[in-house]
Amino acid sequence: MLESLNMIKTQVMANLETVQSTAELEALHVKVLGKKGELTALLKSLGRLPQEERPQMGAAINDARKTLQELIDQRAKELKLKERDAALKLESIDVTEPRRLPVHGTAHPITLVMNEMIECFTGMGFEVMQGPEVELDYYNFELMNIPKNHPARDAQDTLYIDDNVVLRTHTSPMQARVMLSRKPPIRIVCPGRVYRADELDATHSPVFHQMEGLVVDEHISMADLRGTLSAFAKHVFGQDVNIRFRPSFFPFTEPSAEVDLTCSACKGTGCKVCKGTGWIEILGSGMVNPKVLEMCGIDSQKYSGFAFGIGLDRIAMGRYGIPDLRLLFEGDARLLGQLR
Repeated sequence: MLESLNMIKTQVMANLETVQSTAELEALHVKVLGKKGELTALLKSLGRLPQEERPQMGAAINDARKTLQELIDQRAKELKLKERDAALKLESIDVTEPRRLPVHGTAHPITLVMNEMIECFTGMGFEVMQGPEVELDYYNFELMNIPKNHPARDAQDTLYIDDNVVLRTHTSPMQARVMLSRKPPIRIVCPGRVYRADELDATHSPVFHQMEGLVVDEHISMADLRGTLSAFAKHVFGQDVNIRFRPSFFPFTEPSAEVDLTCSACKGTGCKVCKGTGWIEILGSGMVNPKVLEMCGIDSQKYSGFAFGIGLDRIAMGRYGIPDLRLLFEGDARLLGQLR
């Protein structure tokens, strides 16, 4: 048995010189010192020895176990250091090697237009207000002087959640909310998403963006509306543009007007974009209907006001030459990358 023990020690020390990985070393450890290893087998066979020889042989096996364990542990440290150095060398990064720069994001065209318009109107003393996109019928229609039988309430145009709750069809409900909660003077703009039951195509979308404007104070007139919109147009589109008013109808304004802007493509001479007129429609506007003021608790004999609603998507398309409305919602990096 002593001869077998010496052979095991000799073989292990020889193998320790040849193992090249921690996996090989672990296999050697199991083979010799594991529960079913060679030294364990020797300990289990001590019962076959005479009684007087057992203590001496047991002590020799335990000493050999301790010695071999220390040798294996030492070799394990060496192999781990070697493997770590090899991994670090393999994973090293050459910081001088040229790399492609990461792609940087950019603001969306609608965001760029919205921020520019907010800057314009806040510079004229307007306050920015935000409102809910899921809106009560009362604010979206009733207080905007849109009666129950009005075509705008039809399910073909409006996205209903239930009989009294809709996805807002315009940002105008914020006008009512503000007029109900504060007294004039009022000067606000309300940017945000709005929803209509439209089919998605090059010029229409069920989701689009508006910026509503409202001014209520004493002695407000159409001249104030025209001056405000003219200043806005020149700030956003340049000093050489002009605006014109065309009579129109909106339930919440009286009188009402569509506002056209000098065509940016032909500078007013006439082209396919403006259908030869030299003008592009950009917004609807008008004087706040006295009925709307009264329903919101504002004395229409003392106060007057004007309101306007601007389509941000169409302005973004005109500003950046985007031919299809759907491109604004697809998140194509090739389009957005051109706006850096």
